[in-house]
Amino acid sequence: MGLPHDGRPEPTGAHRPRQPDDLAAKIVELQRDNDHLQRAITSHAVIDQAIGVVIALGGLHPHQGFDVLKDVSQHTNIKLGEIALLVVDWVITERLPDDVQAALDAALKRARSA
Repeated sequence: MGLPHDGRPEPTGAHRPRQPDDLAAKIVELQRDNDHLQRAITSHAVIDQAIGVVIALGGLHPHQGFDVLKDVSQHTNIKLGEIALLVVDWVITERLPDDVQAALDAALKRARSA
């Protein structure tokens, strides 16, 4: 709570007009937040697509698809979003890095036996 020029405290919640620099900073902050949200939406969509691939490939229940991707990510030390991209691209290119293929095969085997 600040003191205006007359010495009385400003009521809580009182708003002072924003300065142009404040507005510019807020715009930059909102643009950055928007960019992060857009990336998150895209990442979630790719992960969902990869889950579908894993479910179809492995004959798994839907709840097992994410666990398989997570397992592959942990065993290869590659971020989940990157694993998802590789799996989705694999459908088109029929190429998957050897370490990812091995980890995927092992994760599918574990998921099927669970």
